[in-house]
Parts: sequence; structure tokens; C-alpha cells
Amino acid sequence: MCGIAGFTSFQSNPGNIDTLVAMGNAIAHRGPDASGEYIDDSVGLCHRRLSIIDLSESGKQPMYSNDGKYVIVFNGEIYNFQELREELEADGVSFNTKTDTEVILALYQKEGEQLLHKLNGMFAFALWDIENKHLFLARDRLGKKPLYYYDDGEHFVFASEIKALLQSNVVKKEIREDSIYDFFTYQYIPDPKTIFKNVFKLEPGHSMTVNEKGLQIEKYWDISFEHISAKSEAELIDDLYHKAEQCVHRRMVSDVPLGAFLSGGVDSSGVVAMMANKDDKPVTTCSIGFDSTKFDEVQFAKIVADQYKTNHHELTVRNNVESSLLEIAAYFDEPFADPSLVPTYFVSELARQKVTVALAGDGGDEVFAGYEKYAIDHTENSIRRYIPKLIRKALFPHISKLLSASNTSLFRRAGNLLNSLSHDPAYGFFISNSFCSDELWNKLASDKMKASIGSYHPSEITLKHYENAKASDHMSKIMYTDMKTYLPGDILVKVDRMSMANSLEVRAPLLDYEMIEFASTIPVGMKFKSGEKKHILKECFKRLLPNDILYRKKMGFSVPLAHWFRHEIKAIAEKALFESDSGISDYFNMSSLKTIWEQHQSGSHDYSSELWSFLMFQLWWNQYMSTPSKKSQ
Repeated sequence: MCGIAGFTSFQSNPGNIDTLVAMGNAIAHRGPDASGEYIDDSVGLCHRRLSIIDLSESGKQPMYSNDGKYVIVFNGEIYNFQELREELEADGVSFNTKTDTEVILALYQKEGEQLLHKLNGMFAFALWDIENKHLFLARDRLGKKPLYYYDDGEHFVFASEIKALLQSNVVKKEIREDSIYDFFTYQYIPDPKTIFKNVFKLEPGHSMTVNEKGLQIEKYWDISFEHISAKSEAELIDDLYHKAEQCVHRRMVSDVPLGAFLSGGVDSSGVVAMMANKDDKPVTTCSIGFDSTKFDEVQFAKIVADQYKTNHHELTVRNNVESSLLEIAAYFDEPFADPSLVPTYFVSELARQKVTVALAGDGGDEVFAGYEKYAIDHTENSIRRYIPKLIRKALFPHISKLLSASNTSLFRRAGNLLNSLSHDPAYGFFISNSFCSDELWNKLASDKMKASIGSYHPSEITLKHYENAKASDHMSKIMYTDMKTYLPGDILVKVDRMSMANSLEVRAPLLDYEMIEFASTIPVGMKFKSGEKKHILKECFKRLLPNDILYRKKMGFSVPLAHWFRHEIKAIAEKALFESDSGISDYFNMSSLKTIWEQHQSGSHDYSSELWSFLMFQLWWNQYMSTPSKKSQ
């Protein structure tokens, strides 16, 4: 796992060797073991290395091909590189290192850009064709590894994180206002946008070519639910077990200590069980807990740890949230407000004290219909079938407004439900999963902000992916939508930044693209069956885990936000929100924000999600857009 960055100089020069060094230093946490640069008249490349495979000096990057025609900077792991290496050796190719990086170079020499179809792993890389002056960049299928770029028509700069882009001489910190609306709706900014104008994310499953003619982006992979298996459930359970086992085992190859995150949920517990069955040595496992039993899962993690006799480590998050929050937030180069970033940081910090690589259970919910929101959506669609559309559209919006104005959280939730039911299933899914209602946005956003974004609405993103889904049923369409938005924009960003903040590599077996392609052939009725989420995955793991783990109520990686705002982080939040000279005050009505703050503090409302988004936006702003407020000095 590493960090990469660079630029092209086809039209004008964004920097020099000192710029490359500065870009690399900005992401040194991603690769503390080594650094390197390459520069010529057309391109500059830099690399920061976290050594995982082939710890020798021969694995350093930028790395040249045997014939000296190509040079690469690579971030990630290719899990099938040994098989690919054997195929290449059979064709007469010789290797100087034991790295997957050299395999990518050799495969590119043989197959060009088609090599992407053979790579199984998580990756982002930039490969420079020295003779033909052609830069090829690619990102893995699911978006586990990040790749940002700046393109203003004259300059091109790329990096693993935006903070490296900002070290160049050309990248401007100009705010993209519609991305602010996206952020407060989703708690992250969906691909390919970022918070800055002319800065973009290369979308998962896409590649890019850059030369003196310009920039071209192509999609090389997508998910399809069109080819449903005719096998019985029992046959598919067996197939799923062997596929999961294969995906876990191929991620256990490492030249450094390896362990796992263990939350006590179905996904991470299944991964740990398969690791334990593969390895004679005890698996090192790490769990995070909270003082509140409502949010504490360590008791369930302990069940699995005891069953498989793992080398288990636990950390309870108590009163150290405030002291760590500013540091944690600084690792996100654009606003990001998934509260589970806090426990993810702490579990990564704990794991890094024991291992350099950790396996995790990420992906099970998106791939096998594990989220509670899927069950809620299913219920809503059942209601839609029984209540005529004319009644839902004519009456529900009015009743919804009345209920949403209530001080009672139950009534407000009922109002949100009726609002969702007044729309079709796709838009209803968007409403149910939005963190900022239209009513609240219109109350909080300033007139200037609303004028700047015009008629734009963040629902466009959800609806675009929903319509693009190659699926005949609604459940598969919303799972596809999540795999294109929430998964790469939230879950994988959170895990990447928080693990890399601690120089830890995290691998997700359930997000192996072969697992995704296999799971897409499983009938949706076996994933969500009679109200049971992740039905087939639980049946698959029955041979490994007790019912107390398989069928307990899902908690997720939750945090006690409402309590934090009234206690642990109240002071830091109040200072950030109401004593800053710029930031949220540039785009929102501060009197309206003060009102929801006071309502939350009184206990009459729970605005913890909204306040958390405002806090994370302001902390980001203070870090990247302004100097400390004079009021706070």
C-alpha cells in the first residue's frame, strides 16, 4: 500500500523535482518506508512506499520495465500476481523482483491497456510510456484505492490524495458549490466530483489516457444482474462458501504481520473464521468498543475470538474523542461526515500496533443486501402497492409537512416516511437515505448559496445510477446504486484514509470482483428472503459461526453522536460552528443553524447527524481553506 502523485508537462509545466518531493511528502503517511521520483520533459512521477510484498530495495518505485521503455508508480495489491507471473514466465519473460508492480509492467508490455481485465486486486497506478509519451492511469473495479486528478484544460496533476495535488503550482482551491449540497445530502461527495472546481476522482472501474492531444477516460468494468443462476439455494451456498474461502485465502499473502478487524458482525466474523481455518498460528484480531452498551459490539467480537482462539485486542473509546477529532478530520481532504470514521481510525491505530496488514468484512452489506435501509425500502414498496398512487401523491406530502414540523422524533420519522411514499421507488430510496431534507436545506442554505446552484438537486446522482443498473428488480437496482455511490464514496474512503493515517493496509475479501460477479448471479430472493437480510451469506457462514452472531440485530460501526454533542465534543463543536470567521457562515444562515443547535442541546430534537455534517465541514474548512480564527486565538 502506497501513495502516488505526478503531473504532465505537455502544454505548461506544473512543477519540477522539488514539486514532486513536496507532493510525496504530503502523503508520506501512506508510505513511510521509502520514496522516489521520476521526471523528464513531459511527465513527473513520485511514489511513497509501504512495504508489504518483497521488502528489499528492489521493490522501490518508480519502477522501470526490463527494456526501459516504461516506468510506473503503483498503489495497491494485485492478489493474483503470482499466477500472472507464472504465465508471463512461461512466455519467456524474466523478472528482477518478487513484486506485483513488476508484473503489471510486464503485462502492460504484452497486452497494453487490456491488462486491466486480468488484474484482481485493489489498485491505482500511473504508467508512463517514455517513447510514445503516453500516460496511462487506472483505478480498481470497486474503487478501493483512490485516484484524484486536476484538469483545467491546460494543466494535468494526479495523486492518491488531494493534499498532494495542492502542492503543485497550479491547483486552485476554488469551491464547487453543488458539491456542498451533495455533501450535506450524502455526508460525502460522490464520484467523480470533489469539493474543488477542476479536481475530480477517477471513477472505479475506469482508466484514463493523457498525452499531448488531451485526456480520455474509458470504463473497463461494470456490474450486471442480468444473468441469474438456475442453481438451487443449497448449490449456491456451497459455491458461495468456496468463493469466499478463496477470496480470503488469496488476501493472506504477505511478507509482513497480518491480522483482521473483528466487529462481531456476520461479515468480519466470517472472514476471521476462514482465516483461522487456513492458518496454524492464531489470527491477530482487533475490536473497538464504546462505554454505551447501545453502541458496543465487543461482547460479540469476543464470542468469535474465543471460538477461534485468536490473539484478540480490544480498545474502548471513552473520553479521547475530542482530543483526537481534529487530527482525524485532517486526513480527509474534502468534507466527509460518516461518524464511523472515528472508530475506524481507532481500530486502525490499534491494529497497526500489532500488524501491517488487516483483513476486514467491508462489502457484505452492499453485495448481499445487509443494510436495514433495504428492509425499510422493501416495506415502503409493499405499502406503495396497496395505496393508490393518486392518493399517495395528493395527500401524503401535506401530511408529511405537518408531521415533520413536530417536536416528536416519532412524528418526524413518520413525516419522512410519508414524503418517501409520495414518490416512486427510486426517488423514495433517495429521500429515505438523504441526510438533509429539502425542507431543512431551504431553511439552512443562504439565498446566495441557493442561487449559485440554481435548479441542481443531489438526487440526480442516485437516480442516474439507479437507471443505469443492469437489473430487472428494484432491490438489485438500489444495491447497484450503493455500489456506485455509498461504497466508493463513503465506506472505502473512510477505510482508506483512516488505515493509511496509521500506515496500515486493509484488504476486503468480500469485495473481490469475482465475488461481486458471482453474487450478482444469485437470485435477489436468496439475498433478502422473507425479511431476512443477507440470508444466503448467513446460510453460507452457518458452518463457521453460532446463531448469536448470525442472527443478532445489526449495529454497524455506530457512534453515540447525540450524546457526544451534548457532552464530549460540545465545546469543540460550539467553538468551530459559531466562532469561525469563514466556512459554513459563507453558505448557510447561522441563525437557523443556531436554532437547531439549541433544539438539540435542549433534548427536544435530535439533530446529531446534521450537526455532525456541519462540524466536519467546518473542521475541513479550517484545515484547508483558512487560517485559525482570530476569535479562537
